[in-house]
Amino acid sequence: MVTGFHNNAPQFQFVERQNVAISVDQEKTSESDLFKAVTEAKAHLDPLGFVLTEYTSYADTSSAPGHYVLFWELKQKEGNHCKELDPKVMAECCYRVEESFHYTYKIYRKKNIIAPLEIRVVKQGTFDALMDYNVANGASLSQYKRPSCIKSKEALKILDSRVIGKFFSPKSPL
Repeated sequence: MVTGFHNNAPQFQFVERQNVAISVDQEKTSESDLFKAVTEAKAHLDPLGFVLTEYTSYADTSSAPGHYVLFWELKQKEGNHCKELDPKVMAECCYRVEESFHYTYKIYRKKNIIAPLEIRVVKQGTFDALMDYNVANGASLSQYKRPSCIKSKEALKILDSRVIGKFFSPKSPL
């Protein structure tokens, strides 16, 4: 969005996609809050020799209390001899994401209004399959952007069918 001009050059303010927030109850976590939290947590993957290549989120309200689910696609770094993900490190990643969220989320977690955050690691190529599905259903290939929050049941099926590991936050962030 153009917010003004400096001399004759436009000045821009970048805005998030509209209506993109993940929510289980009355709390709302924005796309930028989610990005910051994931950025904070993915640093813990370095010692394992893995890199986060793609992610998305989903508000799972199929059981009570509901919880946030993050789908992570990981890639091994060159020279990595560790083939397995360390469950303790992945649980720590879950906790770090929650710890980075806003105060309302943390209070809801403490009161068990929201269940522990879950990271589902998916096979490599999963987000390519998700893109193929979205393009086949009308999304423009040249303007495609990974969804930051999944709402489509079909897209969720694609992600869930490729899960290779599930990890939960071990404790409340407060």
